[in-house]
Amino acid sequence: MIQFSDIGLQLGTRILFDDLNFTLFAREKVGLIGQNGAGKSTLFSMIQGEVQPDRGEIQIPKNLRFATVKQETPALETSALEYVLDGDTIYRQQQRELAAAEAKNDPKALGKVHEWMLATEHYMKPAKAGELLHGLGFSFAEQQKSVAEFSGGWRMRLNLAQALIADSDVLLLDEPTNHLDLEAVLWLESWLKTYPGILIVISHDRDFLDEVVKVVLWLDQQNIKRFSANYSGFEKMRATELEQAQAAFSKQQRERAHLQGFIDRFRAQATKAKQVQSRIKALERMGESLAAYEQSAFQFQFLPLDTRNLRDVLLAILDANLGYGDKVVLQDVKFQLSPGQRIGLLGPNGAGKSTLIKALSGEAPLLQGERATSPHLKLGYFSQHQLDMLREEESPFWHIRQLSPRAMEPDIRRFLGQFDFCGDKVFDPITHFSGGEKARLALALIVWQKPNVLLLDEPTNHLDIDMRQALIFALQEYEGALVVISHDRHLLRATTDELYLVHDGELNLFNGSIDDYPTWWKGVQAAADAKTKVVAPKVKVDRKAERREAAEARAAKANQAKRSKALEQELQTIAARLVEVEAALATEAIYQPEQKTELETLLKERTDLQWQQHQMEETWLTLLAELEENQEECT
Repeated sequence: MIQFSDIGLQLGTRILFDDLNFTLFAREKVGLIGQNGAGKSTLFSMIQGEVQPDRGEIQIPKNLRFATVKQETPALETSALEYVLDGDTIYRQQQRELAAAEAKNDPKALGKVHEWMLATEHYMKPAKAGELLHGLGFSFAEQQKSVAEFSGGWRMRLNLAQALIADSDVLLLDEPTNHLDLEAVLWLESWLKTYPGILIVISHDRDFLDEVVKVVLWLDQQNIKRFSANYSGFEKMRATELEQAQAAFSKQQRERAHLQGFIDRFRAQATKAKQVQSRIKALERMGESLAAYEQSAFQFQFLPLDTRNLRDVLLAILDANLGYGDKVVLQDVKFQLSPGQRIGLLGPNGAGKSTLIKALSGEAPLLQGERATSPHLKLGYFSQHQLDMLREEESPFWHIRQLSPRAMEPDIRRFLGQFDFCGDKVFDPITHFSGGEKARLALALIVWQKPNVLLLDEPTNHLDIDMRQALIFALQEYEGALVVISHDRHLLRATTDELYLVHDGELNLFNGSIDDYPTWWKGVQAAADAKTKVVAPKVKVDRKAERREAAEARAAKANQAKRSKALEQELQTIAARLVEVEAALATEAIYQPEQKTELETLLKERTDLQWQQHQMEETWLTLLAELEENQEECT
């Protein structure tokens, strides 16, 4: 259990928390939400003991193990797999102690380390790390690559895997889906549901929160409120509170107006002085209630488009092969975009979604085929790499002025204010802007240019819930054509009418909704993981061949039964020998210096026997299953 009691914290002149109280219980899965700057990351630091409150008490059990995602990843030559294993401190400690015991040639220490390793399933840890990496989108070959070979986004996935493999009691995740595609998000949701400790996650992905968390902690106005619900449940509860608060505010305002009216009418009358003073005191005691309102600094819209001269097709790719160099990623692509079309692109990582977007934008040349555009096309293209194209030393105002040198300063400031660039911030260099602020500026630059076609590649990365909602509202009112890639299912559900699937080198219409996609993806994974069974085509055979095949099947079945019985006997022999070895290792005499060679022999024999036992059990169980299957087929 983690408990915060009457916590107060002031950063400079700003009060961040005031009388903050909440409790987290074992195995709870919690979503921590609030506007940017509300103190979510600071609260994470307080939970980990990195920031101390000015007042109040934080109660955290001793020896509680925390895991969190590193924000920096050096360009190491270590392989991805080994880097992830570095996150398992117990595994690395066991390796160090094993090496030390072997260097000292200490049989007793070796025995203890091996006992510890067996108890913690030490030998399974590389397989566990590989499973985590596979779920996060790394192929087997990529797991062997050095960390230095991966881009920043993929290194963040490695850091996430490091946090997941760690033996922890509390897992703290800050925007874990930012650098993931939809398939990795679906896998992470499934993994987190089985996490046995306390999970606290900061996320602006509504569907992700709905799937994972059961408790919402809402940071607002220097305090925190607990809701026993997922994010959708929190929204409903919050809406009810707002309605009730608005009703209470309206009632209070009516009462205040009534009291003030009495005071104003009878203030000058001596006979009413006592009643007037009584009502003045009542008005003072009543205090002020804040009107209910949703706090959001963002509310923007795309300007109306001139659609008179637009053709039926604004942008098309015809009979095209897409890819890089000699590598073809998509073949025979036929895609066209008409005014008003709203398309979402789905498909696993590396299938070619971004390749298609780049080809549509003209940023990447076609390997084959034709890209056709309307003469009236005005393209707006957003992708993460465009954030790097912003001029770090320049301001938001400068960036807009570069697009429209004659634009008036009040108009630019008014426009940027919609994206929460207010006051002097419109003239601040963006070098110290956060990722979310840079993403807002990149979107603002697109909106300013009044595009009639929008190509958006993961536009919600780094955006908080308020800005995501503002973007959704703006896209819903947008009159132009839209193609979007996003791991945010809520955005896809709310802003697109058609879904296309990029998979196996092809582009096809997806026959379903965004809510059907997880089921489709699980089917693809199951098919890939299952062993391929080649079924021979049925051919006409003669009776003699049929009898021969039947005889061979009976012989095979008999052989399976014979092999199964033999394995069972071998397993009994191994189990009996293991009992003898364990008994020998349990004696004190075996750890005497003169028994060093015998101890090493026994330890090695036990390891070998356990490995043989594991392998034989798997083979034996497989044979039993095949025998049962054959028996069912015969009956």
